[in-house]
Amino acid sequence: MAKGRRGKSSTNKKEEVIQLDIASWTPRTSIGKRVKAGEISNIDQILDDGIKILEPEIVDVLLPELEAETLSITPTQRSTDSGRKMQFRAVLVMGDKKGHVGIGVGKSEEVKPALEYAMRDARKNMVRVRMGCGSWECKCGTAHSVPQRLAGKYGATTITLKPAPKGLGIAANTVVRKVLSIAGLRDVWSSALGSTSNVYNTAMATVEALDSINKRKPQPGEAI
Repeated sequence: MAKGRRGKSSTNKKEEVIQLDIASWTPRTSIGKRVKAGEISNIDQILDDGIKILEPEIVDVLLPELEAETLSITPTQRSTDSGRKMQFRAVLVMGDKKGHVGIGVGKSEEVKPALEYAMRDARKNMVRVRMGCGSWECKCGTAHSVPQRLAGKYGATTITLKPAPKGLGIAANTVVRKVLSIAGLRDVWSSALGSTSNVYNTAMATVEALDSINKRKPQPGEAI
């Protein structure tokens, strides 16, 4: 495997979301069949039970207002029998700005198909984002920030998120800010440890931080 060439790894481009063909979709999983039959109408019913989404069409049915933003597009090379082959690797984030976000990766010989594959992948990696007002400086009671200090680690990158008062905005680097914004958060303090030059690891560490509250077992009498 040849090492990928270092290219322009970040972009501010928002992508048009490729809608999947729901009408001709034939579900293969039991969850997909229940979604198409209308038995499940809220994606949180799936995410809260820790069920892995295997069919991206499920997300299009339950989250019809998804947005997508590219985090990086980098050229890579791999060795084949006929020589070195160029591909593009796309990393993007998708969310509905209402408490759901997912990171996707796609590879192809052309940029557009790589983005399409990344969108399908992001749909299958959706997590629920618990929003609130955990800042002692604010205490407004509205869902504009994170409810408490959260931390997530992916690879060599660790991201910490802290509640911020309303009006502060998202104090973070470009990748973290894009992930938090498309998830629906508006005011957050953040800090990073380790290597933040890796766009994918930084994005995934941010999602891991957001998802950490879902994985934590509540104490007796505590509501999440």
